[in-house]
Amino acid sequence: MIAILIAGAVAGGLALIGTPLVIAYFRTRGFGQPIREEGPEAHQSKAGTPTMGGTAIVLAAVVAYLVAHIGNTEFTATGALVLFTFVGMAVVGFADDFIKVRHRRNLGLNKTTKFTGQAIIAAIFAFAGPAWAGVDQNISVVGSIAVDLPSWAFFFWVFLLLAGASNAVNLTDGLDGLAAGSGSLIFGAYTLIAFWMFRNPEAYLFLEIGDALDVAIILAAATAACAGFLWHNAPPARIFMGDTGSLALGGLLAAVAIVTGTQILLVLLGALYVLETLSVIAQVAVFRTTGKRLFRMAPIHHHFELLGWQETTIIVRFWIIAGMGVVTGLGAFYSEWFGRAGGLQ
Repeated sequence: MIAILIAGAVAGGLALIGTPLVIAYFRTRGFGQPIREEGPEAHQSKAGTPTMGGTAIVLAAVVAYLVAHIGNTEFTATGALVLFTFVGMAVVGFADDFIKVRHRRNLGLNKTTKFTGQAIIAAIFAFAGPAWAGVDQNISVVGSIAVDLPSWAFFFWVFLLLAGASNAVNLTDGLDGLAAGSGSLIFGAYTLIAFWMFRNPEAYLFLEIGDALDVAIILAAATAACAGFLWHNAPPARIFMGDTGSLALGGLLAAVAIVTGTQILLVLLGALYVLETLSVIAQVAVFRTTGKRLFRMAPIHHHFELLGWQETTIIVRFWIIAGMGVVTGLGAFYSEWFGRAGGLQ
């Protein structure tokens, strides 16, 4: 418990204090965000705002994770695998962001290169996870219902989750503070889930006690790092997290869902990200079949901007949606745990 609190305190403090240093560093080097010309007119004033702020989140979380292990808390293979996914996806996102700011355009890595990077991380997770960290090769809700998968199918499942979650967070990261604020809520919920597994090991077959604690430490660090970064990312944002942050947070979300056996529950906990992704899918499907647009612009937060909603209004209301998803997901998790715990008595 102390290690979790230390991780949160250190990550939050580092992100809060360190983000202005990152802003100053990127600003002096002209690492400003290019803005799409076809986007909402209000966004044009944001052109040149420093981006790649996800580096502050990732660095704060990693340092906090290491500091929290000073003492008797042991490192685990599961924790290392989750942290590798978090950092690996950040590297892919950083490369994408760097190309954008270097060439001063809104296009970074092409789709093939980005998916290749995600596929490499997924392959390492899928094949090293079961062999090295004891990750179960299955599709699971919260552990009571699971479908075992062969190695090749598990790789595709991991890739689907990694790519889907990272791109979903990336789509959501279109308004100041939207992704960071919702990320704080969702990772906070997952911190509670991992800690619950740590305190109730008899009810869960996915994580050993040490593994659950290690994952909870990473999640507490990520939660606090997002909150510390949000202080500077709140509207009007002084820095954007960029693909560096959104891909890293999405990758971490997928990795944690897999190791905790809450892969399907992720649909509830990440309800906001699901909504944003579905709005894009629906927009494309309707346009290709009818030639008309379902929304004025997708993802759906831009639709409400074009309807005249204030940016802060959209952000707060979408945070509420994220919070409702978190509450529903935690309720479903607790209900399943309660039923299983009763069966063990």
